[in-house]
Amino acid sequence: MKKILHIISSPRGEASISKKLGDAIIEKIKTKYPDSIVKERNLATGHFPHLDELQIGSWFVPSKSHSDEQAAAIKYSEEAIAEMQEADIYVIGAPFYNFAIPSTLKAYLDHIARPGITFRYNEEGKPEGYLKNKKAYIATASSGVYSAGEFQSFDFVSPYLKFLLGFLGITDISIFRVEGLRIDGVKETAYEKGIASIEID
Repeated sequence: MKKILHIISSPRGEASISKKLGDAIIEKIKTKYPDSIVKERNLATGHFPHLDELQIGSWFVPSKSHSDEQAAAIKYSEEAIAEMQEADIYVIGAPFYNFAIPSTLKAYLDHIARPGITFRYNEEGKPEGYLKNKKAYIATASSGVYSAGEFQSFDFVSPYLKFLLGFLGITDISIFRVEGLRIDGVKETAYEKGIASIEID
């Protein structure tokens, strides 16, 4: 049995291609691991606040010394980290928004990347992530084609997520794409091609 965390960042609901791709990835995971449990974190309906002084300050105060405001502020981070720690597999929906991830997903990840909790710098000054022995599948959707060709350097979604997840200790990462959704001659088969590319290891 695997515990799967499905992170949805598109605000388009059931019309979202990245969500549909994520759903297809989960169905294939469940084929391999039939008793899997899926938990959904929808960032479009349950917003995480962008970090502010209160949020960050609460991280560095012992919990027994938290003010009421700090206790409320840190709750977002504590809940997000707990569900990341509990899951075995992450399926992260990450549509291209102006060549990068949606701000909702960035805010969520900012609450997870906490020194001393999900990562540290060791005695040699090198980062060490604590979210180890996890698997991540990233489901991306884009109007253009960014996996190869002249616009590949404009992809700030997959490199960022691979780096940040790796920084947190998650190094086993697979990326699946539905791309070219606004390009004639490509968009007609983009979704089917993306679904067909899914492989679960």
